[in-house]
Amino acid sequence: MDGREGAGVTWGAFTAAEPELARTVEERFAAHTHHVLATLRKDGSPRTSGLEVRFLDGELWFGMMPESMKALDLRRDPRFALQANPGEGTTMGGGDVRIAGRAVEVPEDDTATRARYAEEVEPPEPFHLFRTEVTEVVRTSVEDEKYLVVRVWKPGAPVRTLKRT
Repeated sequence: MDGREGAGVTWGAFTAAEPELARTVEERFAAHTHHVLATLRKDGSPRTSGLEVRFLDGELWFGMMPESMKALDLRRDPRFALQANPGEGTTMGGGDVRIAGRAVEVPEDDTATRARYAEEVEPPEPFHLFRTEVTEVVRTSVEDEKYLVVRVWKPGAPVRTLKRT
């Protein structure tokens, strides 16, 4: 954390703090290719878009087509919410997972970072690249076919667990 109110951390810092929850979240995102990203439009209203994400080198990355609306939204206001694709049906194996935070664009002149990402992901050129600062991770699941369990993590605090019948 950098001292800002609500400052986020890298995915690697979250993973170090809560490895079990991080592993579950990564598994949920790995189960499907496309997920849902929420950004804020110019007028402050929400916009949802499909997005592929990558967990690489201790970071959560977003790659986007040039001048896409979601990229322009994040340039203007970096706040985001990311929802893992729940998959087909209603079972949602592994639970429902969400990540919130801020997306920071990797500048064009950071050629080393962009090249490492491109080597691993092979995105169509050109592309916008954002690394994220995570401010919240939430997993919602059902246990014993009876309890709704919500696990919430925020930087600097342990996971908080809420259980309801």
